[in-house]
Amino acid sequence: MTPRTALNRSLLTLAGLVLLGGGLLILFAGFDVYRRHDLAPPDGWPLTTPAGVLLGSADRARWSGQGWWWWPAVIAALALAALLALWWLLAQLSRRRPGSLPVGGTPPAEGVELRDRALGEAIANEAGALPGIEHASVHITGRPAHHRTRIGLTLTPGGAPGAALGALCAGPLSTARRSTGLPDPPTEVRLKVRRHSPHRVE
Repeated sequence: MTPRTALNRSLLTLAGLVLLGGGLLILFAGFDVYRRHDLAPPDGWPLTTPAGVLLGSADRARWSGQGWWWWPAVIAALALAALLALWWLLAQLSRRRPGSLPVGGTPPAEGVELRDRALGEAIANEAGALPGIEHASVHITGRPAHHRTRIGLTLTPGGAPGAALGALCAGPLSTARRSTGLPDPPTEVRLKVRRHSPHRVE
């Protein structure tokens, strides 16, 4: 799970709990659940009867007496919350992954497209099987016509970076180019070497 996915799920869960709580509060009051089932709501609990209101006269008078700054502060906070919600919505609509890549160029030959995750997994599997490479991860970002490929390679303790890069270009990347018919996209490769425990000599 990516950080963006985790953040989205957390925000959706929080928003869902708030909406669920508000809906149950209104539902219980509308159907007069407390009186019908002899339930005692907590002290100061709003909306306990169908004729109840969220803010009574005493509450409105108390909040209105806070000073001239109170309502501008409330309006500013609500406006900020609305702007943050709008920003979050626009962030969801702007895709950071191409989704599908046209096979055979743009437009795709005979309407055939390839999912970016499938292509990334194919490149990663082939790269992970190369000599001197222990693990490979591939992420394809950007738009379908201008996508980028980010590759992370974990080399074995004896792996040579130059040889690994040469094998990557001649192998998985060349295979992907021939299979999709797309030109070579900008590619970023990050290398790291797996640490191994020191050997004890006796």
